[in-house]
Amino acid sequence: MANNHTYTSRVEWTGNTGEGTRTYKGYERTWDIAVPGKPVIHCSNDPLLGGDPTLMNPEDLLISALSACHMLWYLHLASVDKITVLSYRDDPVAQGENMPDGSGRFLNATLRPHITVEAGCDLVRAHDIHHDIHKYCFIARSVNFPVSCEPVMTAQQGLNADPR
Repeated sequence: MANNHTYTSRVEWTGNTGEGTRTYKGYERTWDIAVPGKPVIHCSNDPLLGGDPTLMNPEDLLISALSACHMLWYLHLASVDKITVLSYRDDPVAQGENMPDGSGRFLNATLRPHITVEAGCDLVRAHDIHHDIHKYCFIARSVNFPVSCEPVMTAQQGLNADPR
């Protein structure tokens, strides 16, 4: 039986420059994301659409959420399989398209994790875990575009390994 749960957030537009949306160019495309008890994230529109390139935009947040969800499941499943992960870094990339009418969408995303596991771990299993994650990852299971994974695995002596 499924357990349902609720996620909450507050998104508040901060781009009123004094005239509201009276004119199209008269307001900023900025907002804050606030979740009780967590730091506020200041956001803007995609720079292609006139946003501030120094702030996170919805597309940044989505690809980051995909990557983070995948990473957390990887760490969990690796731990269950007795694979000691020493480091994990992902440089995900996604392709999108913008239509002449201004609409857009993601076409695909590729996760590109670089993972270091302790020497002696089952590298085949460490690699194969990525294939299992899509049946668990809440974010990847919720998007309507393909998400692929191109992991790079490295093995090294663990932090607690005997140096002899």
